[in-house]
Amino acid sequence: MFQGAAQLNLDSKGRLAIPARYRDMLLAHCKGELVLTADPDKCLLVYPRPEWQPICDKLKKLPSFNLKSRALLRLLVGHAEDVEMDSAGRVLISPTLRSYAALDKRVMLVGQGNKFELWDEAKWQAQQETALSFTEGELPPELEGFSL
Repeated sequence: MFQGAAQLNLDSKGRLAIPARYRDMLLAHCKGELVLTADPDKCLLVYPRPEWQPICDKLKKLPSFNLKSRALLRLLVGHAEDVEMDSAGRVLISPTLRSYAALDKRVMLVGQGNKFELWDEAKWQAQQETALSFTEGELPPELEGFSL
């Protein structure tokens, strides 16, 4: 559904203009209702609300006595915020989430199929430089035999 990367700017109030190529899809799929949350990689995840709900339900069923499960629940559900696109196709990103992901002005919105990732532009560039630098034997087993 969502693919590609877009270099964007946050305005002085922390609003992000969703690129026009995604607006109609988001309006049709979720009436512009989105969920923003923190990601362990220090970016934000942007979900259409119907895509977020099954994930939230699964997270809430994780064992509460498992420390890693609780930490993940605190991060993802604890930071989740419902937002709506305004008539200009913008969403307001709260100061808390902007601070978590170190979003200032220049950001990258990266399609990930059913969701987007929202990165500080400099952090996106840095992680891109290291993301695909595998040494011998480091390739995840799921990618063995995968070809493009």
